[in-house]
Amino acid sequence: MNLLKKIFLPLGLLALVAANVHAQTKELVVGSSATYRPFAYENPAKEIVGYDVDIIKAVAQKAGLQIKIVNTPWTGIFAALNNGDVDLVISGVTINEKRKQSYDFTAPYFEARQLIGVHKDSTAKGLKDLAGKKVGVVTGSTGDDIASREFGKTSPDIKRFESTPVAISELANSGVDAVIGDNGVIAFRVQEHKQLKTVSDPNFPKEYFGIVVKQGNKALLDKLNAGLAAIKADGTYAKIYKTWFQSDAPALPAQ
Repeated sequence: MNLLKKIFLPLGLLALVAANVHAQTKELVVGSSATYRPFAYENPAKEIVGYDVDIIKAVAQKAGLQIKIVNTPWTGIFAALNNGDVDLVISGVTINEKRKQSYDFTAPYFEARQLIGVHKDSTAKGLKDLAGKKVGVVTGSTGDDIASREFGKTSPDIKRFESTPVAISELANSGVDAVIGDNGVIAFRVQEHKQLKTVSDPNFPKEYFGIVVKQGNKALLDKLNAGLAAIKADGTYAKIYKTWFQSDAPALPAQ
């Protein structure tokens, strides 16, 4: 009996260690809606690429996590997290109090605010300088809300479009004098037109994007936060930001 114990006890320990290693290296499924360029979108080879994708890959590498990114429609992305179809979400999700009641967020990885696109010869310094100008916005967006409050919801000077790329194209063709929209998308799209530039209004409120996990999943949240802190500390975060937005990364709050 003692001999059998000596044989089977080490085997049992080996099995336990193997199971633990397997648990630690389990491939995590990352949900991201690949329709939000430049944060996540499909390239011609049908690969999901973008700022969010580069961030989560860098975070995972630092945290020692194995991940698989799955294109998950925005309309069902939180249901997929709730159902366990995905383990975490990175998809331009704004951190707010309502969402924090149902989910846990990492520290911010992107400072989100509204940004104005104009022609390079424009003298506009902020929103109020757009009075009397034709202003393009995406229908129902935050930019639409801002323009409606400032100039009146029914103002004939507000031109509404179905998407930011369409609005920017109209700006490039001088169909409007300015476009207000999400900073990441505006900055990225303006790069495509040499005759355009961006204007930042300091009065626009700041919001932040975070990586989302199920509420109470502290183990995963801690690993993600550790990975995020590491890429901020070693310059990887700043490099990724500059690659996509051609500007220096802003300082982000710790939490």
